[in-house]
Amino acid sequence: MDFSFQSIIFKKDDILIDLKLLSRDFDTVVSKLQKKRVSEEILSQLQDFYKEYKEKKSELEKAQALQNEKSKLFGVYKREGKDIGELKKEVGENKKRVAFFTDVMRESEEKLETLLSQVPNIPDDAVPEGVDESENEILETILTPREFSFTPKAHYELESWLDFERGTKLAKSRFTVIRGKGAKLERALINYMLDFNRSCGFDEVSVPILTNSNSLFGTGQLPKFEEDLFKIEGEDLYLIPTAEVSLTNLFNDEILKSEELPIQITSATPCFRKEAGSGGRDIRGIIRQHQFYKVELVAVTKPEDSNEMLDKMVSCVSKMLTELEIPHRKVLLCGGDLGFSAQKTIDIEVWLPSQEKYREISSISNTGDFQARRAKIRYKDGKKNRLVHTLNGSSLAVGRTLVAIMENFQTENGEIEIPKVLEKYV
Repeated sequence: MDFSFQSIIFKKDDILIDLKLLSRDFDTVVSKLQKKRVSEEILSQLQDFYKEYKEKKSELEKAQALQNEKSKLFGVYKREGKDIGELKKEVGENKKRVAFFTDVMRESEEKLETLLSQVPNIPDDAVPEGVDESENEILETILTPREFSFTPKAHYELESWLDFERGTKLAKSRFTVIRGKGAKLERALINYMLDFNRSCGFDEVSVPILTNSNSLFGTGQLPKFEEDLFKIEGEDLYLIPTAEVSLTNLFNDEILKSEELPIQITSATPCFRKEAGSGGRDIRGIIRQHQFYKVELVAVTKPEDSNEMLDKMVSCVSKMLTELEIPHRKVLLCGGDLGFSAQKTIDIEVWLPSQEKYREISSISNTGDFQARRAKIRYKDGKKNRLVHTLNGSSLAVGRTLVAIMENFQTENGEIEIPKVLEKYV
């Protein structure tokens, strides 16, 4: 177990999975986490650590209650003229017990919270049971895939836009140079996506592509997924895996005004991932790269508005793909395929003719208050400070959109037509 982020974790109040929620219904929380295929080892440790935490807390509360009870007797003894020597001795000894159990309970709480930093968000009740992507639920299919009069090629067999050899020479495998019309189309897609998102009510923001560990903890990449991040040697800085990190943490440790919500923002950034554990998947082409452009959507809402916002974000991405004339479908992820921070996720998958199947191009997630609890993002609700809900989604992964256009708009002679909506951008 990784305890390297204790210094981050214990500066925060009311973080991670709410301990009050565990207290109210521990068995239900564990049952929901099983839907997300959390390992039996983690669940067993959670049960043991939580039991230890409750026992230590109970001992402390007993000692504190006795201290309060004994302390009140000083006034009684004084009024009755009794000797307080023995009472003073008892209070002094019990004070040591209170201090001892305070330290023990704090250690137990820290141990529990360190484990909780590696426990994922609790899935929404609407999330279906399932082990992996094969058990996801298809919600809607939009546009019919084109019927080709020839055998369609894979994107890496088309044109000469993609220079894999020079990408590897400049960096290593899974870095690609995009040239000529391909580079121009990539830039056109970014501009088109940002313009479209603004029309959906999302304000454009330009953010750093380096971020610190506190921000990565806030959105859930640390400590669990450190191996997938590119770290800057000698600095508390990492290359962002997604603009979700930067956009969400704009509000880290802030109390927002109620009238500011919802906040809807979008950004285009390069993203960097080691793709640790991806093995031999998608070795050819640009579907799975170490560096890629992505346009991101992030929303910060009141809790009661987050499900409606999820629908809005899904609709925004789907309408964009419809304008691009790319066949796609909406898919509700099952528990076993749900991401670490997500409470509920709807993937959007595009049709790739060369593979004769749909491939994910966007994941749009409602994280509930999971990220807000870690990043301490709250809003003023009357006299109370309440945790917001945060949502994020790809809109879209630019490289995968380029792949979808290349494959769906290819001609028999190997040229690529351009979707009409992009003509003014190219």
